[in-house]
Amino acid sequence: MGRIEAINRDMGGLAPLRTVEIPSLEGKVSEEEWRIRVDLAAAYRLVAHHGWDDLIFTHLSARIPGPEHHFLLNPYNLMFEEVTASSLVKVDVEGRPVEPSPFITNPAGFTIHSAIHMAREDAHAVIHLHTPHGQAVSAHGDGLLPLTQTAMLIRDEVAYHDYEGVAVDLDERERIVADLGSKGAMLLRNHGTLAVGETVGEAFIRIYFLERACQAQILALSAGEGNLNNPPQGAPEVAAEQGKVGLKMAARALAWPALLRKAYRLDPGFAT
Repeated sequence: MGRIEAINRDMGGLAPLRTVEIPSLEGKVSEEEWRIRVDLAAAYRLVAHHGWDDLIFTHLSARIPGPEHHFLLNPYNLMFEEVTASSLVKVDVEGRPVEPSPFITNPAGFTIHSAIHMAREDAHAVIHLHTPHGQAVSAHGDGLLPLTQTAMLIRDEVAYHDYEGVAVDLDERERIVADLGSKGAMLLRNHGTLAVGETVGEAFIRIYFLERACQAQILALSAGEGNLNNPPQGAPEVAAEQGKVGLKMAARALAWPALLRKAYRLDPGFAT
């Protein structure tokens, strides 16, 4: 059993520290669901480790196999460094918790993630971030530019969705899905980044490449556009084809297994 310590705030100020007990779900859910829970909790911890978290205001999700289209979402009041496999909240397509939980979920997270999970059978995992570099490139008129190898590897996979305000309007789901199409990543204009994957690992590797490409672009542009070295004609297309194969292979057999080992080294408590 894990535990989360929290401070209650009321009209009189700060109440005493309280502890929220989190019963372990290991052995109480299917082996497949438990594996997905562990992978998703690891992804939350790794996002925090990379400094990509935005306090509690962004989301990673994973779909549980089955006709119900249930998916796992982070508790809205936990920091990413606190998320565990057992604290993840299982919700239905209406955003309602499937099982009793002491935690709440984020309506905006439900809108964006449920839209993609319900429309894309291959989108078993969805990662959405609000990093400064991702937001900066999402606000750039030309979006992601083919300035670095990292950008070229993923650029053909990037779709765009115009900003409509905080994503709490369920009608926006259709437009998110239409704009994403069959691509694996998206720049939510003036908002942030998003990536999907057949596994949590694939989504994580894809968001990693997108975030690194955004960071490099902002650094390159800081020197002035007149000082940029653009790649030779045809090179971005070659790199894009290589990325379509390489990213999946890295996620399945190379980088994600290594990242899981890192998550255990950082704090094995995520897998409880």
